[in-house]
Amino acid sequence: MADLSQDAWRSQFEADSNAVLLDVRTQDEVDEGSIPGAIHIDIFKGQGFIDEVSELDVSKSYYIYCRSGNRSNQACAVMQQLGFEKTYNLLGGFNEWEGEVVSK
Repeated sequence: MADLSQDAWRSQFEADSNAVLLDVRTQDEVDEGSIPGAIHIDIFKGQGFIDEVSELDVSKSYYIYCRSGNRSNQACAVMQQLGFEKTYNLLGGFNEWEGEVVSK
């Protein structure tokens, strides 16, 4: 697991051919906007989060974000316990994101 600044997170994600973008915010937060291409699994689902994450490919690299960086840090830790070796937390989260945003 690594905590990355916005610039490092974005450039590493863009250069990673094995990258998956994961949004762990609530549905209400996602409805306000998200980073294009992100899959959404709400960390507040508890066991449901673990169940859904367990279905993901552990060989991929996961670039994870939430609103401020706290929940995504927790998600990285949970995923590490489940055998994911490449998880990257976006420091500052979506609140500080300066890249492209899509709204539903």
